[in-house]
Amino acid sequence: MLHHAPGLPPLARFGDRLATGLLDVTSDPAALESTGFWAVCADFEGRLTCARFADVRHAPVPAPAPGGWHGPAVGDWATSLDRAAYTAAVRRIRAHIAAGEVYQANLCRVLSAPIAPDADVDALTALLARGNPAPYAGTIRLPAHGVEIATASPELFLRRSGRTVESGPIKGTGRTEADLLEKDYAENVMIVDLVRNDIGRVCATGSVTVPDLCVVEKHPGLVHLVSTVRGELRADAGWPELLGAAFPPGSVTGAPKSSALRIIEALEPVPRGPYCGGIGWVDADQGTAELAVGIRTFWIDRAEGVLRFGSGAGITWGSDPEGEWRETELKASRLLAVASGSYEASGEACA
Repeated sequence: MLHHAPGLPPLARFGDRLATGLLDVTSDPAALESTGFWAVCADFEGRLTCARFADVRHAPVPAPAPGGWHGPAVGDWATSLDRAAYTAAVRRIRAHIAAGEVYQANLCRVLSAPIAPDADVDALTALLARGNPAPYAGTIRLPAHGVEIATASPELFLRRSGRTVESGPIKGTGRTEADLLEKDYAENVMIVDLVRNDIGRVCATGSVTVPDLCVVEKHPGLVHLVSTVRGELRADAGWPELLGAAFPPGSVTGAPKSSALRIIEALEPVPRGPYCGGIGWVDADQGTAELAVGIRTFWIDRAEGVLRFGSGAGITWGSDPEGEWRETELKASRLLAVASGSYEASGEACA
């Protein structure tokens, strides 16, 4: 049964930048080289939605309105992989690693819960801004095009300034810095090598550098290891070539990427959708852009009448199946508490 989208106007919100006045929507990445301000959502499976807006202005995220968001109850969330299935899949990946097929693979599960027909992702973004602030937080609300996303992503996928391109892969998660293991650092370095290779396919020879390696970043409720990879795009490379080389993000696939993607397809029972894709904006007039990796991200599936959220972990030979399951729980717990409660209740739960 189709749960019709509310009559809310299209908009995109990234930090304190608000875009309104939808002009056109396309799936052609070459459009990002034209003119105007674009909101971009690339699903993990490759579906690309680029929406150009007429008006862009400074507008801080509004305070949550009482009753503005009616989220699912805490107990309503179902998962595509339960604990037994997830830990069994971790063991399967370790078997693939032992067989020499892959060095690392990211294993994800998608959580779903029923959602009210009038649910507005921008109201959820307002809650997330208070309960789980994030550097790449935002909304893309295009109900007529099947895109309704509220993200609290901490991870930079691609930033462009002119011909300079930068990525900030995250690998390694713990409650505190003391929780980070040798496995986390090794995993981060492995993915940095992959991202260097991806970006290097479209950057000038010798221009790809790693200014930061395994920097500890603190986020609400957890810490991450973050690195920075930077390069200069070749003169003949634009958005189609860059996305073709870098997508899907290396930090949420694995290494080698082609092998990891085959394993992911075999082990994960549902599509990831916007989760683990690319979400952000492109200002074609200024030659600037910022796309986040679609993690810590909610999206509404109107066809099913549900709110979805993904959580995953990078699996290596050193992975403990139960430990990886707990990592997915850690990544999800705070955000599900925000989405499932009133603002006041989630504020207490997530303080």
